[in-house]
Amino acid sequence: MNDDRNLSPARVKWLLLGVCCTGALFAAGVFSTLASAQNAAPNGEAVYDHWCAPCHAAGPGHPGTQGLQIKYRDTQTNPVLVDRTDLTPEVVKVFVRQGVLSMAPFRKTEITDAELDALAAFLAE
Repeated sequence: MNDDRNLSPARVKWLLLGVCCTGALFAAGVFSTLASAQNAAPNGEAVYDHWCAPCHAAGPGHPGTQGLQIKYRDTQTNPVLVDRTDLTPEVVKVFVRQGVLSMAPFRKTEITDAELDALAAFLAE
């Protein structure tokens, strides 16, 4: 009687080879996906949504917008960053890296240079 539970050494070798090949193909696909995601150009809007919107989005409850609203109350300057037309990429980069007033600076470990470039371009549009 042929019992499948008893595996010959040759059969074990082929099963292990199959498992290893499947694992290698899976890992290659995962690492390829991760590498392409890391090499993809950052999205400035996504960087803004993650790092800036909690303080600078429109509406109540956003301390950055509320602070700019007080600062610009006697001017025509819009306190909502995404609605501004006077921001240059250089100004955005300085404020992000150096901070301003109560806004803390962001390190390169938080917002990379590439992400900062994308953010600055997004806000300057």
